[in-house]
Amino acid sequence: QVQLVESGGGLVQAGGSLRLSCAASGSTLSSYTMGWYRQTPGKQRELVATITSGGSTNYADSVKGRFTISRDNAKNTVYLQMNSLKPEDTAVYYCNARGRLTNYWGQGTQVTVSS
Repeated sequence: QVQLVESGGGLVQAGGSLRLSCAASGSTLSSYTMGWYRQTPGKQRELVATITSGGSTNYADSVKGRFTISRDNAKNTVYLQMNSLKPEDTAVYYCNARGRLTNYWGQGTQVTVSS
């Protein structure tokens, strides 16, 4: 019912910034808890940040102080602002929408941070 499309990934130098966007269609995201996850080859997908329908946020320790998750319900879009990027942030980043009974994933967007 919900389709999620990530964008904004790319190649940046260490210390640079990127802003990822997750645009939804098919339903409003206002009642969903949204999250960003990332995955590298051979590793398990890990949670990076979440934001509830009420705006409460949570971050992995590895990105605290550098990443900011936000949402614009009017635009049905969730963002991940990534600053002070490090090579270890290199991964495919996935958008997730979790409702009371449903769970949706985007296709992912590649983020590569060069040293």
